[in-house]
Amino acid sequence: MFREELYSENDTDRKSKSLNTKPSKKFHTNDYSNNYIHTGSLPQKHVSNISNTVEGYPKLQKLFQMKEKQIAQYATTPFGCKVNIDQMVPTLNSWIQKEKLTFDVVMIGCLTDNQFIYPLLTQLPLDKLVSKPGFLFIWASAQKINELTRLMNNELWAKKFRRSEELVFVPVDKNSPFYPGLDQDDTTLFEKMQWHCWMCITGTVRRSTDGHLIHCNVDTDLSIETKQTRDGAVPSHLYKVAENFSTATKRLHIIPSRTGLDVPVRLRQGWVIMSPDVILDNFNPARYKNEIARIGTHIPTKSDIENLRPKSPIQKVQ
Repeated sequence: MFREELYSENDTDRKSKSLNTKPSKKFHTNDYSNNYIHTGSLPQKHVSNISNTVEGYPKLQKLFQMKEKQIAQYATTPFGCKVNIDQMVPTLNSWIQKEKLTFDVVMIGCLTDNQFIYPLLTQLPLDKLVSKPGFLFIWASAQKINELTRLMNNELWAKKFRRSEELVFVPVDKNSPFYPGLDQDDTTLFEKMQWHCWMCITGTVRRSTDGHLIHCNVDTDLSIETKQTRDGAVPSHLYKVAENFSTATKRLHIIPSRTGLDVPVRLRQGWVIMSPDVILDNFNPARYKNEIARIGTHIPTKSDIENLRPKSPIQKVQ
């Protein structure tokens, strides 16, 4: 669902040039896994377009710029809600019951292993917190994703949330602040350093008819750390992938862990961020509802973006 269908204005020129190019007699190989064994340099450090994944694709570059500008135009004030971990469930229950507050996009977890995600998922009435249709993003390390998978395969959970897509975030090396750092759950030659995210959907959403709710293929399901993502406890990509996919403006991020004073949780425009270490505690339900009423619950459809957005091929009816 998140995979890009890349296209370029110069594909024809490239093909014509390739026909006139003589094959090289020298054998080339990009076996970076073997290179890691001998040098210790991780394969992801050799990806050339990490900082700009759409380099060479001007239409996609323009699409990304237009999407970013439109998302910022229909975004609420950056809100932070500083709550201790043991008070998160009561606080969210109060929002649901007293404030009648729901969110269309809810993200749980960040890139730190000391999280209490499982208790939160089992205690919180997420089916009431997340709207229908709505989207739930759950981030966890490779060690904890198996535990979450077992929960999501539960019949009661599966009836409320349909697991749709898996996202992956890869730290660039072991010196990264996002390197998991915990002992592995089994004995392997290679360490499991990637982070996984299960994206779940509530209600019914179809990519062929619900372009006003979702923008498929605008972002990728794999991200590798860059220098820009190190600014804070939560990489900006975790937010961007949710913003690019859903057109909803009511977004909540729950971080059930301590991140520390050295790497505080920064606010982000268009999001309510609940964390014990968020840098500012300024959330007010009444003010938030007023802002949503002003900007609307969904970003409006724009023809320029729709024309540039890669779409899945239409299946022919036989």
